[in-house]
Amino acid sequence: MKKIFLLASLLFSMAMLNAQTKEELETQKSEKQAKAKAFQAEAKALQAKIDALPGWRTGAFGTIGGTLSNFNNWYSQSAPNNSSGNIGFTFNGYANLIQEKFFWRNALTTNLNWVKLDDKDDLNDDDSFNPTTDVFNISSLYGRNITKTLAASGLMEYRTTLLDNFNDPGYLDLGVGATWTPINNLIVVIHPLNYNFVFSKEDTVFESSLGAKIVADYTRQINAVNFKTNLSMFQSYKSSDYSNWTWTNSFSYSLWKMIGVGFDFGLRNNKQEALNYTRKLPIVDGGDPTATFETVDNDLQTYYTLGLSYKF
Repeated sequence: MKKIFLLASLLFSMAMLNAQTKEELETQKSEKQAKAKAFQAEAKALQAKIDALPGWRTGAFGTIGGTLSNFNNWYSQSAPNNSSGNIGFTFNGYANLIQEKFFWRNALTTNLNWVKLDDKDDLNDDDSFNPTTDVFNISSLYGRNITKTLAASGLMEYRTTLLDNFNDPGYLDLGVGATWTPINNLIVVIHPLNYNFVFSKEDTVFESSLGAKIVADYTRQINAVNFKTNLSMFQSYKSSDYSNWTWTNSFSYSLWKMIGVGFDFGLRNNKQEALNYTRKLPIVDGGDPTATFETVDNDLQTYYTLGLSYKF
């Protein structure tokens, strides 16, 4: 009987000791978590102070997507022997100099894509990679601060295509006005005095004009997410037919180290480009060499790219 009593006492003591040890460990864990949260808050506060210091701020991220395939004697399709591919990438970079009395913000956005379909049984087909998506935009904004959120500014923005018809057309905006920065990472440019230079190698419908320029840009990184949205608008004082706007968006999510998933899409409205395309398009494909600004179908231009992303 005594042995049974001693054994029960021993088991009870061990259970109490284990319970006490578990409670102590949980208490220690809670204390460590509280300290970690406090350290994270202090680190965020220090980073905010670092971000507010004058100096250069640079960054870049992009998206890479592509597929390659090869078929031999695949008789269920019209071209049983072929090789095909699709390769594309986007790049978003910025270099901003922020000082107490002025700022100088520079940005570069590109979206390039190539596609090929080589029918091995057709010796006359094109077996090279041909450009499809072709976007290039570079801008430089300089401002002198009037208040903490308002500045007198000047903007230079150039956009064109790189792979096909470089600078044909090309658009160069030069203007002055004001820049508003209501919150961090958001830039709103309003330039009522802006000249939109349009370059073209031939005598076409493109024409330069004076107008107003509005740009809104928001670029930010939140933990593993990078995103950038940019709206660039030009309103011609000469004619609404010469006005245009472009809205581009880029998102990337890091999955492992610097690699993740990226998605880009863009919208554009440009009546001059629509008219030029319609006049050059063969009649059998729906072209009209006599089309005018009043008769042309100015459809919304769109693109998107989905693929792997890499944070530079």
